[in-house]
Amino acid sequence: MSTLSLGQATPYPDQYDPSLLFPIPRSENRLKLNIKPNQALPFVGVDIWNAFELSWLNKKGKPQIALAEFQVPADSPNMIESKSFKLYLNSFNSARFEDEAEVRERLITDLSAFAGSKITTRIHSTEAVTKKGMQEMSGVLMDRLDIEIDPSLSADATLLEVNESFGPIEQCLVSHLLKSNCPVTGQPDWASVQIRYQGRPILEEGLLRYLIGFRQLGEFHEHCVETIFTDIKRQCKPEKLSVYARYTRRGGLDINPFRTDHNSPWPENIRHARQ
Repeated sequence: MSTLSLGQATPYPDQYDPSLLFPIPRSENRLKLNIKPNQALPFVGVDIWNAFELSWLNKKGKPQIALAEFQVPADSPNMIESKSFKLYLNSFNSARFEDEAEVRERLITDLSAFAGSKITTRIHSTEAVTKKGMQEMSGVLMDRLDIEIDPSLSADATLLEVNESFGPIEQCLVSHLLKSNCPVTGQPDWASVQIRYQGRPILEEGLLRYLIGFRQLGEFHEHCVETIFTDIKRQCKPEKLSVYARYTRRGGLDINPFRTDHNSPWPENIRHARQ
């Protein structure tokens, strides 16, 4: 098993090497949410990864380039640490493969082994991605609110409240102000977040203050989204809830976790302006 490469000076590989991948058990962070090992998860979901720097050699030694999409189930035992993922993908740069299908199968095999669950992979040409274009998250933009913020405060779940005077509604709220920090390097991680729910109206000012409170938090992307989900579920008690965050890329990778408590289709993997 490789050692954790995040935050360390690491030479880039010059040959294909799946041992560069480093798994991180999800159970460690879920204990902070009072989700014990072997306990049923309060959500289902997926982590959608996009790789923008995938390259390999064909049989003639000619470099090939593409973009790749990976979907890692939220119930997989492990996350893949992001820098190890980048180093692993870079190990393809000097490796020869018969065709794109062989590259895809190798990615699926390696990543599934380290995640502990079957992952799915799609490889896209740059032309196909360009045709899809960009699209912002739909919903009511909370960033319009002119509120005063104490930047020293951390995320406080008691800020999450509902309007008891109204009955259940269906609503989708969006903010582009989510920011957290890498728990090892302290590097900033920027994201947009979309919250869909059915239930009594969530007070937007409190929710926006709560989300901005993540600015000083050092946690992985996946754990931030699971924290947001479990805090809203506990404090606001919606009948249905989905939380989706799209993070900006670092090292040629972006991570976009989605969590829901009902039979909701996985969100479309469409880039927004900051991605």
